[in-house]
Amino acid sequence: MLRQVAEGVLIHESEFCRSNAVVVQGRDGVLLIDPGVQGHEMACLANDLRAWGRPVVAGFSTHPHWDHLLWHAGLGAAPRYGTARCAAVVRDRLPDAGAKARVAARLIPPDIAEQVPLDLLGLITGLPAGTARIPWDGPHVRIIEHQAHAAGHAALLIEERGVLVAGDMLSDVLIPMLDVNGAADPIEDYLTALRLLEGAADDVDVLVPGHGSVGRADQVHARIEQDRAYVHALRDAQDPGDPRIGPSATYDWVRGVHERQFQQLS
Repeated sequence: MLRQVAEGVLIHESEFCRSNAVVVQGRDGVLLIDPGVQGHEMACLANDLRAWGRPVVAGFSTHPHWDHLLWHAGLGAAPRYGTARCAAVVRDRLPDAGAKARVAARLIPPDIAEQVPLDLLGLITGLPAGTARIPWDGPHVRIIEHQAHAAGHAALLIEERGVLVAGDMLSDVLIPMLDVNGAADPIEDYLTALRLLEGAADDVDVLVPGHGSVGRADQVHARIEQDRAYVHALRDAQDPGDPRIGPSATYDWVRGVHERQFQQLS
């Protein structure tokens, strides 16, 4: 079910890892950011938009991880965008007909693998490098590209609505997950990205993370500081004392992610 978080901006939350699809209302239709995750959820989203009389006129994937590259036939054939680097990574990771089967077998949790439609996985067009805004007939959506969580990751600032779509950062349920296998300096990449988001934070009234709960203006800087403290702890080989990996953590498996990152970066 769609839920409004700001004027002309709605979200649809998936059962999988509290993933947030974001809908931005434009003049003739909507921009759809990171739709997912299970087929019945995307079909529900498509039905809601159809009942609302708002077709999808553009899509955007914030980064090249499988759960942010999904699509459903019911959403139509609108152009789907990502950053140039994001699209290049997708081409490298999905080079042949067998790639989708490998994604299903290796990356998607077995309990939902059969529920995730992969026919339209990763069919995105890379915007020219340095593109500052998503090309569509709606509110200005500024692209804040960085390399923190994945190559070609983009946060999106819907300037007229004061909404920051953070992709897989600034979550209240997931710790920062660094690109430890792909980046030359994952720590500095993450800290640089946090500085970029901090530079936009004063214009933000609503924060939508890729996974987790929506934050309001008074929470934006707090989440940036929490993520920065975690990354500093990794850098300094210290216990982060982060509640997202503590006894009250929303997901038990996040502790394992932290331990692997700690070992790889120590």
